[in-house]
Amino acid sequence: MAKKIIIIGSGLAGLSAGCYAAMNGLETLIFEHHAVPGGVAASWKRGGYTIDGGIHFVAGHKEGNGMHKILAELGAADPALFADMHDYGRFIHEPAGISIDMSGDIESLANRLKSLAPADKEKINEFFRGVRAFRGHDLSTVGMGNPPELASIFSRTKEMWQMRSFLKYFTGVYAKKISDYIADVETPWLKDLFYNLFLPESPVWFPMMMLAIVADRQAGFLAKGCLPFVLEIEKHYKALGGKISYRSTVAKILVENDKAVGVRLEDGQEFKADYVISAGDGYNTVFKLLGGEYIDDIIKDRYETWPPCRPFLTISYGVNREFKNELPLNTILLKKPLMVGNEEVKGLLMRIMNYSGHFAPAGKSVFQIEVETGFDYWYNLQNTNRQSYDNEKQWLAAALLQIAEKYYPGISAQVEVTDVATPYTTWRHTLNKRASWGGWLLGADNMMEAIERSLPGLSNFYMAGHWVMGGVPGVLLSGRHAVQLICRDEKKKFTVKLPT
Repeated sequence: MAKKIIIIGSGLAGLSAGCYAAMNGLETLIFEHHAVPGGVAASWKRGGYTIDGGIHFVAGHKEGNGMHKILAELGAADPALFADMHDYGRFIHEPAGISIDMSGDIESLANRLKSLAPADKEKINEFFRGVRAFRGHDLSTVGMGNPPELASIFSRTKEMWQMRSFLKYFTGVYAKKISDYIADVETPWLKDLFYNLFLPESPVWFPMMMLAIVADRQAGFLAKGCLPFVLEIEKHYKALGGKISYRSTVAKILVENDKAVGVRLEDGQEFKADYVISAGDGYNTVFKLLGGEYIDDIIKDRYETWPPCRPFLTISYGVNREFKNELPLNTILLKKPLMVGNEEVKGLLMRIMNYSGHFAPAGKSVFQIEVETGFDYWYNLQNTNRQSYDNEKQWLAAALLQIAEKYYPGISAQVEVTDVATPYTTWRHTLNKRASWGGWLLGADNMMEAIERSLPGLSNFYMAGHWVMGGVPGVLLSGRHAVQLICRDEKKKFTVKLPT
């Protein structure tokens, strides 16, 4: 009789775990808190427009890359799901009056930066030497081959050998935080550009790698949005015999003699299984569903000191306008900061879904503004004064639209639909700690730390998702890793079956 696996969460990690478990002859049931799959990889309809609130882009989706192999195994490698990303985006520095297109042509980009910031020529040269070193390599799944529990000296040596031509860029000055790396940059706007290339906590090599991936035309937008992409994986999971129960919130992981044996739902129903995989929020899993009983000092310190990713306020506008020649991603540092709650917002991201015709009716577009904001403000406001919460959303939608008006005159009069998603919205749908969109805020201090999929003292239980490995490839692979570990426990060979 097939072993039974219960999976908590139908985000990318949970669906991935379900697919690989089914491929290996395991009976699976996923319990999902929300009414649809995807977790933070979400999109929804508003008045004829598709609002995409999740993944900005995917690396390595094309044939020949490790990520494409994973997507093919999960039934989501159809080229129609993706649109090529030709440029990293536009950087606009309002105080300096500077606008830089972060072109996929890195030689032109480097030369333009040096012409505008000659005092920092050597720093620019140093940075782009790293970008060139990463080019021409499959970086989508590098270093992610096995979970820590299955890593061996041989597998680590093999990974090091595969990275030999750019290995030095993971060390030394390139392993510094971007915020530290730019300390000696003389040109103020260039310092801000480096600071905002990705996350200021990230190591220098990470934005180098991202620029290389874009330059190699190995990055892609989700052409139909997050949900259609997720639904392809869900479709494959169900075709393999997997089952999902939506609007089913797990309240407790059942444990007997330090062995996971099932789950109890909020409505009191209990379901037994041979293994449990949690692909939900890490903090909720470890400290609530398991009562904090299976931790050591390392795990305790991680959850006490590692910050989660900062949440976004996302305001989307359905606009009766086309943006045919505009870059889809625009980072803007404001001349006059905006107050959001009790925080000063100095920059924002403008997204334009103009890379496919799937987001809006003909001749129209979805225009989106994202700003980082605190969780507590929105959570407390919603729970103490719903009218004030709604008023604040409306005010910010109008204020941010006025900023957009500077760049796209007339846009205010062309708005047909407005949708506001706050950090509270993200938390309500995902239960992610402090509405984190990507688990831990991974930076130079912790990005390379291997997090085990198991918990000390607890058998027949594994974790998957952002809280053990970040990024879209990492999250998908974490589901695969959990099943690899179950196959090890069952002393059976892990196998993969491509869709027919």
